[in-house]
Amino acid sequence: MKVLVTGGTSGLGLAMASALAAAGAAVALTGRSGRRATSVAAGLPGAVGVEMDVRDESSVAGAVEEAWSRLGGVDMPVNNAGVGMRTVNPRFMTHPQGFWEVPVAGFRAVIETNLTGYFLVAREVTPRMLAAGGGRIVNIAVSESTMHRAGFVPYGPSRAGSESLSRIMAADLRGTGVTVNLLLPGGPTATGMLPLDAVPEDRRFLDPSVMGPPIVWLASDDAAGVHDERIVAVDFDRRLRDRNVSR
Repeated sequence: MKVLVTGGTSGLGLAMASALAAAGAAVALTGRSGRRATSVAAGLPGAVGVEMDVRDESSVAGAVEEAWSRLGGVDMPVNNAGVGMRTVNPRFMTHPQGFWEVPVAGFRAVIETNLTGYFLVAREVTPRMLAAGGGRIVNIAVSESTMHRAGFVPYGPSRAGSESLSRIMAADLRGTGVTVNLLLPGGPTATGMLPLDAVPEDRRFLDPSVMGPPIVWLASDDAAGVHDERIVAVDFDRRLRDRNVSR
């Protein structure tokens, strides 16, 4: 399996890229800094680093072409690159802002990364996968509570939009050989998006490694027919048991 993981230099992206590489997949991980992407990829077996700014159409096109060439194709793009509330309000966990206080430039930056970025990457890779006879798209999502929580503009709307985009992508691609699924941690996760020094001490966070087992499964033969599903990482073991029992 040849996998492209956007935003793969840290957080959930790095956790998924690491798990996939350890499972034997050929992985291309991207980051806005090509040097950092290459450095991180060097620590994973068989991985390559590619510079990509998901907000920029030409950058996405060039990065997909590079990844396709270096891996010999892409079977599964993982839309993960994103930015969080810290970009518009560093104290969002303790001092939430009303939507009317959010800077317009900050709103646009989050939407362009978290929503437009998913669209641009999928738009670039999908025709290639269709021509190759199939593929799998995985879009990283968040808990639904994030989408309507006070003080979460523009992050919440960006994630609601990317989830809607994913479901429509799945509808458009049904029966084509290209599958689309959503994957989310299932709770707050200890990544760079959270200001861990500004949250209650008793608040617990998931480790990014929770994303490893489900992303490896989504890349496996067992998941070949899985389409238009919303998979929650913390519930993955139970979901897999239930799935196997129902067969």
